[in-house]
Amino acid sequence: MDLERRLALITRNTEEVVTEEELRKKLETGERLEGYLGYEPSGLFHIGWVIWAYKAKDLVEAGVNFRLLEATWHAMINDKFGGNLELIRGAAKYIRHGLKALGTPIEKIKFIDAEELVGDKDYWELVLRVAKNTSLARAKRALTIMGRKEDEAELDSSKIIYPFMQVTDIYYMNLDVALGGMDQRKAHMLARELAEKLGKKKVVAIHTPLLTSLKGKGRAGGGGTRDEELAEAKMSKSSPDSTILIHDSEEEIERKLLSAYCPKGTIEFNPVLEINKYILFYEEGFTMTIDRPPNFGGPLEVNNYNELEKLFIEGKIHPLDLKKATARELAKRLKPVREYFRTNQEAKKLAEEIARYYKLELTI
Repeated sequence: MDLERRLALITRNTEEVVTEEELRKKLETGERLEGYLGYEPSGLFHIGWVIWAYKAKDLVEAGVNFRLLEATWHAMINDKFGGNLELIRGAAKYIRHGLKALGTPIEKIKFIDAEELVGDKDYWELVLRVAKNTSLARAKRALTIMGRKEDEAELDSSKIIYPFMQVTDIYYMNLDVALGGMDQRKAHMLARELAEKLGKKKVVAIHTPLLTSLKGKGRAGGGGTRDEELAEAKMSKSSPDSTILIHDSEEEIERKLLSAYCPKGTIEFNPVLEINKYILFYEEGFTMTIDRPPNFGGPLEVNNYNELEKLFIEGKIHPLDLKKATARELAKRLKPVREYFRTNQEAKKLAEEIARYYKLELTI
C-alpha cells in the first residue's frame, strides 16, 4: 500500500489529526508505527464506540502495529462499577466480544490489560515524572478526559492521578500514534507538551468525532473549548434513550431514532446525520434509499454523505423520512452483532450482567 493510501486511511473519519505533517513524516520513514487506543471497560457498547472500532480497523489496514489498552485500573479510579475490578474485568471481556461482532480484526490487535502496566515499578516512576512536570491546575483541567468537570465537588484525590497515568501509558508503550475521541484531547496534548522534556516521542494524536446524544446538544457547550463542548453533548451509556446499543433490537433502534433530535435543515449536533456520516457511509459503496411520499418526490437514492447533507439542508429530505431510512439501515448494519450476542452464550451473559448492574433492560 502506497503512502498516500495509508495516510488517507489513517486520517479519514477523524475530527482532527495533531499533526498530519508529523504523521506523514513518520510514515515516510518506512518503519512500522506503534499505535493504541485506551478505553475504560465501563458499560454497554453503544454506537458511539463503533466510530473508534472502525478507526482501529483503518489503522491496522494501514500497517500500524495497533493495541487496545483495557484501562481497568483507570476505570476503577473513575468509580466505574463502583470501583469493583471484578465487574470491570467482565466488562473488558464483553467489549472484546463487541469488537469481534463488529468485524474489528481483533486477531491483528494486541490487547493489554492496564494491570500489566501497573505491575512494573518503572511505570510508576514515569507516572511520578509526568506529575512532577505538570502543574496541579493543568492536571485539574485534564479531568474532563474522565467525563468529569474540573470544578466537580467531592472528588476523591485518586482522580488527579488519572491524567498522569494516561500520559504514562503513551510513553511506556513508546507509541507513535494515540487514537481517541475528542474527549481525550487534553491528555494527548499533555503527552505532546511534556515529550521533549522527558525524552519521549511526541505522539501524533488522532481524534475521532463524538456522536451527539439522540436527545441533541441540550444545554451543553458554549462555555468551554471545542473538545469540552463535544464531550458535553456526546452519547452516554448511562442514559439509555440518548444512545443506541450495538445489540439493540430492530424495534428499539427504530423507536430511539424516531424520537431523536433532528431539526429540519440543521446540521450541527444532529445525531441522525452523524450516524450516517460516521457509521453508515463509512462503508465504501454504501447507498441509502429514502422513501419519500409520492407528493414529495417519491423514493430517492443517495450515494454519499455529502449528497445526503446537501439534500437535507435544501429541504428535499424530511427529518422523519431520514430517521426511518437511518433506522432501517442501522438495524441492517448491526444485524450480525445482534446475532452474535444472541448465539454466543458468554457474550450474552456478560451483557446481561452489565445491564443488571445498571438496572437496564436488554433487547437482544
